[in-house]
Amino acid sequence: MEKIIVYHGSNVEVAEPRLLQNGFYKDFGYGFYCSQYDKQTKRWALTRKGESVVNRYSYTENTGLKIKTFSKMTDEWLDFVAECRRGTLHDYDIVEGPMADDQIWNFVEEYIEGRITREAFWEIVKFNHPTHQIVYCTEAALKTLTFEGSDTL
Repeated sequence: MEKIIVYHGSNVEVAEPRLLQNGFYKDFGYGFYCSQYDKQTKRWALTRKGESVVNRYSYTENTGLKIKTFSKMTDEWLDFVAECRRGTLHDYDIVEGPMADDQIWNFVEEYIEGRITREAFWEIVKFNHPTHQIVYCTEAALKTLTFEGSDTL
């Protein structure tokens, strides 16, 4: 099996990932967010105050976990993100898929509030660059990660 590396952007080294609940809702709910895209994670790290640190983890698959994967932005993805951003909880251990970055999030918010239709949302976002995020939502999910090291930018 091929070794899968995921990255987490922060302002500190995170050798032992933890589940943190922030004061605001994210695309796939609360959890420990990573990406397979090193470049995207560097951008995340650079938005933090203080140091900019990219943490690396190897992922070991656990087929006993409940995993939801969105291979691309779809109606199902949009509805899932909208519900998570509203604070609705889900029961997945891991959720993976495209990210509603700041630009796309504005359009998701417009859709949630009924200011644009679903069709208008898809027309607006179809030319955005690909993004990737994977959130580890439970302690069992965090156990699939092994810290490999970090780099300060």
